[in-house]
Amino acid sequence: MTLSGGCSNDSGDSLQDIQASGRLVVVTRNNPTTYYLDKSGPTGFEYVLASMLAAELKVELAMRPTYSLDDIFVQLQQQDVDLAAAGLTLTQSRQDNYPHSAVVYQQSPQVIYVAGKKRPRNIADLVGRDILVLAGSSHAQSLQGLQAEGMNTLQWREVEVADSMELLEMINTGQGELALVDSNEFEAQQSLYPRLNVGFNLDSEQDMVWFLPPHKDHKRLLATIDSFLQRLRDDGTLSSLKDKYFGQSTGVSRMGSHTFNRNMRQKLPDFRPLIEQVAHEYQMDWHLLAAAAYQESHWNPTATSPTGVRGMMMLTLPTARELGVDDRLDATQSLRGGARYLKQIKRRLPQDIYEPDRTFLALAAYNIGMGHLEDARVITERNGGDPHLWDDIMENLPLLQKAKYYQRARYGYARGQEAVTYVQNIRHYNNILRWQDLAENQPTPPVTANDYLPETVRNSNLSAL
Repeated sequence: MTLSGGCSNDSGDSLQDIQASGRLVVVTRNNPTTYYLDKSGPTGFEYVLASMLAAELKVELAMRPTYSLDDIFVQLQQQDVDLAAAGLTLTQSRQDNYPHSAVVYQQSPQVIYVAGKKRPRNIADLVGRDILVLAGSSHAQSLQGLQAEGMNTLQWREVEVADSMELLEMINTGQGELALVDSNEFEAQQSLYPRLNVGFNLDSEQDMVWFLPPHKDHKRLLATIDSFLQRLRDDGTLSSLKDKYFGQSTGVSRMGSHTFNRNMRQKLPDFRPLIEQVAHEYQMDWHLLAAAAYQESHWNPTATSPTGVRGMMMLTLPTARELGVDDRLDATQSLRGGARYLKQIKRRLPQDIYEPDRTFLALAAYNIGMGHLEDARVITERNGGDPHLWDDIMENLPLLQKAKYYQRARYGYARGQEAVTYVQNIRHYNNILRWQDLAENQPTPPVTANDYLPETVRNSNLSAL
């Protein structure tokens, strides 16, 4: 069990309190590496872990997203929550004031700069630069430590937000030169900012932990949490979740066009008759259904993600139940469920959205959810675009990853760039399948000029002229 400071018996056994209340209350941040809403509801690395812990404790999970790092620790001090799962670094000052779990994962603080500008390569290169950090963050504390060690001329600005995305946006738009960001958060968002690069790692890997309120007896709760985390580390669950939520979503086809073409030759023939059958049942273009199935699972009927979506069309369990799919790993059921779900989404879109944009918007909603798509349409209209056109919406969907926009959106943060990539990949695969189909069904060209002539003419003496 992890040792923790500030623990006393003032308010009794915290584990007993949680189980008596029937709820695990968790404060977190609304961003891509902690907690957000997608098409299937709440998700994010910290959310998934917290929900698994709540299930183990046999209680309900209540997430409390906040937009300020300081507010997280205020809620801990006030004992309004049971724990903070928000991608927080274990610093000495935090360790002195708050009980904490064992290490959940590790990350490195990175100095981010704009490609083409002077690259910072070491700590000395930070002097005289306009540096941005999150207010109250471990990065601000690191810079304070460097200043105390003799770098008196080191200066920085602390930004009062909880999401490092805001820092990336600021340096991307010239409102700052450098930003200090955790490696996992930069990796998750780098596709949205292709001009930004890593200058160097400010420090070695740091421990990310869960913090608990002070002045409570957490002995049993910490023992439970630490045992829970160790089990997930041992069985590979933690590693899989890190890959899912901290990996880059680069906007490139998931396996590339070359791999797609190979799979089209080797795997598609086994499933094409079934895909064509289901597409016919739901009055869909089979090329589109095949392209969507490839984007979802690479035509793997037993595909399973760390978050529990499964099958050829990667259906969530609630969606499968709603669609009447009993076995998500059955290719026929999965394809029928995915086709039915896509048709349902298309019917729910406003009637004045026409093809092909109607299909593109439905695909985006299949990936990101109807609520987030509607948020993107609102943002598109506010920005002077047409909310009926995919080309305009795809320019604005990534804005749902920026605090300036998602904090005002009804459904909050969403991986908008990932949804754009999803739709564009399916369009790309769909085109390749169509081109291949046309090539296969094209009539054989005539071998000689004589083959162009009608049969009666070919058999006459004129054909010999």
